[in-house]
Amino acid sequence: MQQTQEHRAIRQTVRKFVEQELNPHIDAWEAAEIFPAREVFKKLGDLGLLGITKPTEFGGLGLDASFSVAFAEELGHCTCGALPMAIGVVTDMATPALARFGSDALRREFLAPTLTGERVCSIAVSEPGAGSDVASVTTTARRDGDDYVIDGSKMWITNGMQADWICLLANTGDGPAHANKSLIVVPMDRPGITRSKIRKLGMWASDTAQLFFDGVRVPARFRIGDEGRGFAMQMQQFQEERLFVSASTLVTFDRLIAQTAEYTRQRKAFGQSILDNQSVHFRLAELQTEVEALRALIYRTVSMYIENKDDPEVVKLASMCKLKSGRLARELADGCLQYWGGMGFTWDNPVARAYRDLRLGSIGGGADEVMLGIISKAMGTLPRKARG
Repeated sequence: MQQTQEHRAIRQTVRKFVEQELNPHIDAWEAAEIFPAREVFKKLGDLGLLGITKPTEFGGLGLDASFSVAFAEELGHCTCGALPMAIGVVTDMATPALARFGSDALRREFLAPTLTGERVCSIAVSEPGAGSDVASVTTTARRDGDDYVIDGSKMWITNGMQADWICLLANTGDGPAHANKSLIVVPMDRPGITRSKIRKLGMWASDTAQLFFDGVRVPARFRIGDEGRGFAMQMQQFQEERLFVSASTLVTFDRLIAQTAEYTRQRKAFGQSILDNQSVHFRLAELQTEVEALRALIYRTVSMYIENKDDPEVVKLASMCKLKSGRLARELADGCLQYWGGMGFTWDNPVARAYRDLRLGSIGGGADEVMLGIISKAMGTLPRKARG
């Protein structure tokens, strides 16, 4: 992935934003278990950072995915995982299908004000009984004249308590599970919508909600693209989500290793620093090598995505990025925390926060086991009975 002066300029802008507008407030937002979404997104919108890859006619910058990955990578300078995740929901999870397949009227009404930071959005796919198994969602959107009438619920919705609109996946027909779903823009001020906040192990600064829909009416024109194509569109959105999530961990990993090296250099035991033990400095060297290998995989994947985003090889590689970043997050956070000893087990320790936040990486956006299934299918090694 080429790094031009334009890439460096975006990186510098994002890093400055994180250091000046996010990190000074993270502790307070973590304690409050919410951040001021409209305030933060308006500032990001003013900088043009919410629509890096989106069409220029709707307020985006029209750049390729390498700039989005650079953006995600620099968000890793944030001292918690919650804000990069919440921002990524707006930039790379709830809006790609709308930007690519939505009507011009729908994009003017919802995408354009989202890119300026005037509206907050969420992606609403998961349900209490259907997380990684997207085909099993049960929320329905029944056609009634010029409207859809929505009934059901959605779970684990990032930005859900503050969202102005959601990109909802719902069943709009009775056909096969992969061909009976549609993506629908649902304004969150509609009658019949109830929100309930979810408390989580980590990612505290990001509000997460369960949403309930009881006879919620929205115009049929709020559907994104053709009816019944929602599952396929969501699968495409997942590729951008998985690239963003993976890239956003890289700088976090670098920082955790550097912080651990510095702490163990200062901490003494049995007449020498902890870092002087070969098992410690060798392990940190090994972890840093793993981070660089992941970075190379992400850069290769985004280069292929730019060349042809519909290439099946991109699906395999993006799934590998997601799998590797989630598993490395668990390994790295656990390993670094161990070297901090008792200090690592204190709640406000930066490694402890990362330990809590990073654990989501192997669950959200498709569990590790789902990624392994996708990769196996691409390799031709998945048993036929498991292919569905």
